[in-house]
Amino acid sequence: MEEGEDGEQYLFKIVIIGDSAVGKSNLLSRYARNEFNLHSKATIGVEFQTQSVVIDGKEVKAQIWDTAGQERFRAVTSAYYRGAVGALVVYDISRRTTFDSVPRWLQELETHSDTTVAKMLVGNKCDLDNIRNISVEEGKSLAEAEGLFFIETSALDSTNVKKAFEIVIREIYNNVSRKVLNSDSYKSELSLNRVSLTSNGSDETKQTSSKTCC
Repeated sequence: MEEGEDGEQYLFKIVIIGDSAVGKSNLLSRYARNEFNLHSKATIGVEFQTQSVVIDGKEVKAQIWDTAGQERFRAVTSAYYRGAVGALVVYDISRRTTFDSVPRWLQELETHSDTTVAKMLVGNKCDLDNIRNISVEEGKSLAEAEGLFFIETSALDSTNVKKAFEIVIREIYNNVSRKVLNSDSYKSELSLNRVSLTSNGSDETKQTSSKTCC
């Protein structure tokens, strides 16, 4: 596998945010370990998993942070936005309140992040279509208004989970590649300089030509 220029390889920090019980932890466990726990407990503080993909012959590691949605942990988790270059903002398609909270989460992300962030709006639990409370059109409309990618997922049956993460990872890579043309210092911030990494996967992400899908 080819290394990046000057022997550097990329490490991107991605956060998953949204209200409690929208399925953030199960999205991560489905993507990272292909597991789903119907009785998963609320996340306390922050947990993370690291996944590897190959883009344009370069190894990209995504360190994906699962942040607690409960209000009482907000002061704890706010520090973890710093350094994030990607975010999945998740709501539950069957719970209107979680959708209404999206602008607040976006504001918090904007407040605490310190660089350009590739953002994906995720309508999770699309397997609950029979009790859907937010239409696909509403999700797309909000994403378009906020300049986000959009997708609906189901951690339960794996619908679009891998696709959601890989679109964000690809967009981060594209953002970094564009900035590297003019800034070597930006590249050094987001890469592991001459560190040997072992790849956990070799699936190549595919670039999307539109910011809305599904």
